[in-house]
Order: sequence, then C-alpha cells, then structure tokens
Amino acid sequence: MMAPFHRQRTELNDLREEDYKPSAVLVLFCEDEDGKTFIPLTERMTYNGAHSGQVSLPGGKFEKADGDLASTALRECYEEIGVREIELFGKLTPLYIPVSGFLVHPFIGFCKIKNPLMKSHEREVKTILRLDPMDLLNENIVKEGNIEVMNMNIKTPWFDVEGLKVWGATAMILSELKQLIKITS
Repeated sequence: MMAPFHRQRTELNDLREEDYKPSAVLVLFCEDEDGKTFIPLTERMTYNGAHSGQVSLPGGKFEKADGDLASTALRECYEEIGVREIELFGKLTPLYIPVSGFLVHPFIGFCKIKNPLMKSHEREVKTILRLDPMDLLNENIVKEGNIEVMNMNIKTPWFDVEGLKVWGATAMILSELKQLIKITS
C-alpha cells in the first residue's frame, strides 16, 4: 500500500546480500508538553541523490560499529534529530528501495522522556515535522499525483503532512503502521 504505481514488487527472499545495503529507520512515538502523541519525521536537505528533499523517518545506513540494525536506528535517530532516550519495542516489515539499493528495516520505539528536545542535523535535516499517528486514519491526508524526482515523473500516492508529500518508502512504512493502528483501535 502507498507504493508508487510503477513500483514492481520485490520478494525479500529473492534478494542476495550483495544486492542491497542494509539500513534502518525509527518510527518513534513521542509525547509533547500537552501529552499529545506524535511521530517525528524529517524533511531532508536538498542534495544530489535519490532521496533529496524527501520527508523520511530518522534513519540511515548500517555501519559495522553499530553491531546490529536496531543500534543503527537508534544511532541515526540521535544523529538526525538529537533524541537518545528511546525504548525499542518492535519492528515492521523490511522494505527494499530499488532506486538506492537499500533494504530498510523499520523499528518502532517510544521516547522515554516527555517533550524531548529535538535538534536537526545541520547537513542532513531541513525540518522536523510532527505527525499525529491518528492522522494516518484520516483518509483526507491521502493524495495522489505526479512527483518529479531525478528528472523522472512518478505517479504515486502520498500522505499530506504539514503541506509536504510523504511518499515512497516512508509512506509504505507508515501505511503498515496505519493498518496496525486500525487493528488495535
């Protein structure tokens, strides 16, 4: 769900280790000063690359020093938005991103402190957005149309979050989360 319309389905069992770069992202549930739950998303800086300017979950490429992908998600979250006080409690389905060759492992965590101070990484993060997870259930935030990426016009659905288009892998991960919220609410 929420995949670009042209995207071919990739069977994870068909991928060989040399076919992808392991990475991890974090779906982090935080509480603001009023006790309202939100998930931080990052608007990436503009650069010469496949994911330039996109809205994403905090995350990035696995490094051997991380030891495991859960540690990658935690490290990247701290590097990108400055949050360290996190308790991991689950995972979502890994997702292969053909354009960049990443196999993304989404982890779910809770921020252990209320209203965490978030600081954008100056070279990577333009803006930190706050997504109310219950907004995912509002079908009015689901849009579709064309997005220009690397001189390609891609027809895709997206979530409209604070006027920005959350599409691609991030939208697919949030769509799985949306299904879990529906089941549990």
